[in-house]
Amino acid sequence: MISPEGEQLGVMSIRDALNAAMERELDLVEVAPNARPPVCRIMDYGKYRYEQTKQKREAKKKQKVVTVKEVRMTPKIEEHDFQVKTRNAERFLKDGHKVKVSVRFRGREVVHSDLARGMLLDMAEQIGQVASIERQPLVEGRQMIMMLAPRQE
Repeated sequence: MISPEGEQLGVMSIRDALNAAMERELDLVEVAPNARPPVCRIMDYGKYRYEQTKQKREAKKKQKVVTVKEVRMTPKIEEHDFQVKTRNAERFLKDGHKVKVSVRFRGREVVHSDLARGMLLDMAEQIGQVASIERQPLVEGRQMIMMLAPRQE
């Protein structure tokens, strides 16, 4: 048995432990049921539960939810449009989001997948100071996809 201050009170019967907890107007809580003999602690269980939920709430505030933003292009994209897409991807990465860059193929454009791969790698190179390639360009069906993640400092 452990006291509310953290000092060991030794091995005692359940009745004695309950009486000791009642004298202090606290709860008797089993801490380690698998130990021989089981370990119990005298504590204010309501206060303990409140502290636990408070810690969980604080941890939840600190965690960052990472979302995936998508930037879509076609193999025939003009230079200015490509620069706009690159700036958007860079902005998303600076905000802490992951970016899925996809090049959609229509009709026979899929034959020129090497052009699309070059475009994707060019974009990754242009925003290389804020991004790292999480997944290399890969053809999936009628589109080529590359994943970029914010660079960790």
